[in-house]
Amino acid sequence: MFRSMRRKNQEIPREEALHILKEGSHGVLALSGDDGYPYALPISYVYDDGRIIFHSALAGHKIDAVRRSEKASFCVVASDDVVPLEYTTKYRSVIVFGRVTIVEDEERRYQDIMKLSLKYAYDDTEEHRKNVIGKSWNSFSIIELEIEHITGKESSTLSRERDSSRR
Repeated sequence: MFRSMRRKNQEIPREEALHILKEGSHGVLALSGDDGYPYALPISYVYDDGRIIFHSALAGHKIDAVRRSEKASFCVVASDDVVPLEYTTKYRSVIVFGRVTIVEDEERRYQDIMKLSLKYAYDDTEEHRKNVIGKSWNSFSIIELEIEHITGKESSTLSRERDSSRR
């Protein structure tokens, strides 16, 4: 169903791809937008055991797209170092494919928003975190992308450097 990577020598092992997902600060979610146009948007997220969790307003283009089609992809770029005189970029990235759903279960929704808040407001107190979440509880949705396929890739330059360091 999913394509295999064409340049196998540049493929990042699954464990490294998962590490990139866990450590990334943001990614780009791609959905089926209005009138058949792709809709890609940068989002904050948290990776949690085979799924990507993010939040959304209750209404808008993102929610409409999620309701329209459950199929989605998500990309995280871990590094992107342009090397002008070599006409190349040293990059590492991960792309996942999966299905998006709006989390309806209230307990799970609470657990997921806490995971997001712990990632991005890690210095906050638990009391303040709960207070902020409580005040905005009725104004956001939690969406999850259940990962079906994952690939990680690095530039050929990084791949060669990695291979030479193993020798």
